[in-house]
Parts: sequence; C-alpha cells; structure tokens
Amino acid sequence: MRSPQHSDLRRWERFKVTTPLRTVGEAAVPAYIDRVAEDLQPTPVKPATRRRYALAVTVAGALLVLCAILPWAGLEARSALIGGGVASDVRGIDDAFGVYTLIAGLAAVVCGLAGLLARPRLAALAVLPGAAAVSVVVMFLTSGSGLRDRISIDLGEMLSIGPVVRFGWFAALACSVAVVVLSALALFRRA
Repeated sequence: MRSPQHSDLRRWERFKVTTPLRTVGEAAVPAYIDRVAEDLQPTPVKPATRRRYALAVTVAGALLVLCAILPWAGLEARSALIGGGVASDVRGIDDAFGVYTLIAGLAAVVCGLAGLLARPRLAALAVLPGAAAVSVVVMFLTSGSGLRDRISIDLGEMLSIGPVVRFGWFAALACSVAVVVLSALALFRRA
C-alpha cells in the first residue's frame, strides 16, 4: 500500500482501531469511495472477444444450411445372394421439412451476421430459427411421407428391405441444437 502524498490527501482517510481503553492501531487508507469505485468498475473486455458467440452462431447456421442438402433418409435393399445392395436416398431439400430447415439455417446466419456487425446480443435472436429447425428435423423423421417410409421386409439372408436414416439428418439435428445453444450463450454469457 502506498503512503499518502500531499497532492492526494483528500483521497486518503485516517483509520483508527480503538477499544474502550486505548487506540490499538492507526493508519492512512484509501478513501471508501475510491475502494468502492474500483470494485464497481467493469473489467475491460476486448471488442473482438465479445463477438465470439455471434461468429459461432453464424458458422452453425451456415453448417445447418449445408446439412439441408445432404442425404437425410433412404430406402435400402440388401441381398446376400448377390452380395450387395441397392439404396435410394432422400436429401433434406427433397422434402418440405428440409426446405424449412434450409430457411431456418439462413435466418440463423442472418442473425449471427447481425450480431457480428451491430450488437453481439442480436445473435441471440437465432434461438427462434434454431428451435424451429430442431422441431422440423424431428418432424421429418416422425411424420414420414407414406407407405414407402414405413415398409420393412426381412427375409433373412435372401432379401432385406428397410428405411434408413442417413448422416445428413444427424448432422442437421446437431447443427440446429448448436444454433439454439450458442444463441442462448450469446444472450446470457459475456464472451
């Protein structure tokens, strides 16, 4: 602790510790206002680190757009007699749910870019298209589009026909959940 100088005596106070019988200690300490003011000052945050979550929301939204064009499901037929199989894949954008996911991903990218360019908390608005994308991706799998999605034939090693979920659906689900989580973090956390 530094001692008071003549120029800043007004910012220092004399502090006495007394008992009923005598003075135990006496010292010069910084004024109470100066100590409180130091505690109430926010820590300086670098401008670049504030926008980390906005950038992450933008990247997750762009990946969601990319996942909308990947294969989400398919119908696969396998036979041990010929030693192979045949598959017919459905991309995300081949179905209305995939188009909705693509639009939600574009909206998340726009929200993330708004957070990057204007205010970082604007990236938190991406929670809405992210939540919509999660529900749309789940509805793609649960609602189905007819008998073709429900058919499953297993005749042992001779022939096996059934619907399969492809990697694009899992990637779209992961990206939409990432958009929701990152946009919530953009709102509640200070990066």
